[in-house]
Amino acid sequence: MTDEGGFDLSALLEQAQAMQEQMATAQEEQAQQIIHGTAGGGKVSIEMTGAGEFRSVAINPEVVDPSDVEMLEDLFLTALRDGAAQVMEIQQSAMGDVDLGGLGGMLGGS
Repeated sequence: MTDEGGFDLSALLEQAQAMQEQMATAQEEQAQQIIHGTAGGGKVSIEMTGAGEFRSVAINPEVVDPSDVEMLEDLFLTALRDGAAQVMEIQQSAMGDVDLGGLGGMLGGS
């Protein structure tokens, strides 16, 4: 279906549907990946999915010092940030794999 300006709406809708399916597949794949964020040379670690769901925390007993809880908090926060950074990399990579096809020009891409 082409209008007078040569614009094919059905082709555009097909491309949008294909892009949506690619994005859904990429999101499913990244959600299945397991990420390990670490700090302190692995003494504190977290496990999370590529979708950002935290699954577990492991703390080596040697870093548990009741007189220095702040250090443990810093290690834990560093492990969370490490895992979150890896999730962001996966998400950006997955979005890079989505083919915008003919939509790129309409969305300001080249």
